[in-house]
Amino acid sequence: MNALAATNRNFRHAARILGLDPKLEKSLLIPFREIKVECTIPKDDGTLASYVGFRVQHDNARGPMKGGIRYHPEFMHDQANMDYETHICGLLKHIRIALVVSSKEDQRSNLGDIESVTRSHEVDPDEVNALAQLMTWKTAVADIPYGGAKGGIGCNPRDLSISELERLTRVFTQKIHDLIGIHRDTMAWILDEYSKFHGHSPAVVTGKPIDLGGSLGREAATGLGVVFATEALLTENEKSISDMKFALQGFGNVGSWAAKFIHERGGKVVAVSDITGALKNPNGIDIPALLKYKDDNGTLKDFKGGDSMDPNDLLVCECDVLIPCALGGVLNKDNAADVKAKFIIEAANHPTDPEADEILSRKGVLILPDIYANSGGVTVSYFEWVQNIQGFMWDEEKVNFELSRYMRRAFHEIKAMCKIHDCNLRMGAFTLGVNRVARATLLRGWEA
Repeated sequence: MNALAATNRNFRHAARILGLDPKLEKSLLIPFREIKVECTIPKDDGTLASYVGFRVQHDNARGPMKGGIRYHPEFMHDQANMDYETHICGLLKHIRIALVVSSKEDQRSNLGDIESVTRSHEVDPDEVNALAQLMTWKTAVADIPYGGAKGGIGCNPRDLSISELERLTRVFTQKIHDLIGIHRDTMAWILDEYSKFHGHSPAVVTGKPIDLGGSLGREAATGLGVVFATEALLTENEKSISDMKFALQGFGNVGSWAAKFIHERGGKVVAVSDITGALKNPNGIDIPALLKYKDDNGTLKDFKGGDSMDPNDLLVCECDVLIPCALGGVLNKDNAADVKAKFIIEAANHPTDPEADEILSRKGVLILPDIYANSGGVTVSYFEWVQNIQGFMWDEEKVNFELSRYMRRAFHEIKAMCKIHDCNLRMGAFTLGVNRVARATLLRGWEA
């Protein structure tokens, strides 16, 4: 089942539990706006390339529509945080954009003959739509005043130079700048490009470098939020991180930070994987040493502190807590019955197919859903937005304290919905988020 079908299924289940009017249900499901643009840029070798970009703005009943941009072929294959979900954080390995723009002339006068233009990878609009919708429910669960959006450009970032990525980002921003804004759509080349049209607007993008108004703590926020969420779930079940063995699929931004914080809290990380390989150590991996090794070598391969393993085996290895931090749909009907973890923390978006959800539930596995578990990133993006609007920046201690408070509060609110509706954690989170958006929609008189 693809991501959009699974997301729609979860939404409709929550709508039935809540008893929503069918007209309101339809209104909440249909995106506010879908944008598709062609972005043609000159490449470094003088040829022209054309890329398709999408922006889906799902819902703005509770506030401006928030969501990053992915640069990816077919908008799939994320390996955790090759989700070049742009926050302009430095144009380094993982170009992260948030929503700022910088624009030179489109240079279309120099595009040349149409035959010299090559068309790049397609972006999957269903994937963009699903992630925009998930962001609507995610921000509502976190109780931050945003709606959901998502963008994608169909390209392989590894095939483009930094200057080509910059040109592509700027052209994409030029095409959509009238439809985004500080109070409309929050996404960092974009900051510069957007500001050319609308004046200096630091709050239009989040995930910016600190020197451009970014927030302390943003880089680690999703991984730290995952750990705060894990602590809340384990405490509810009279356990602690220090009692548990963890396996993490994905060792990019989210997985590496989560592993670091788990290790610092006394948890034992027994298996990790990323696109370069997988390794295991039943006695616990030395996470600081692994982080240094990967930083130095760019790979997990040949790390001496663990044994190599098949990456597919990580999902079914012996552990107490499984944290998928990378791809969607990795837990499915084919492997769910073999999962040995007692708890699953969904740090990735949509890692568990509905069929797997049912199998795991019958086994008694507790699943902390993505729309809560990985909401730390968007929560600290909200903090950054607030700081930019106020012109008053927080220290990292305050950022992390507020993130902990928001994550704890949301968990207790999810549990309350589980009790009211006699449902699992996924439906507790979905009913919480959908109910908040539905109430805002009715109060604003926007129902269909």
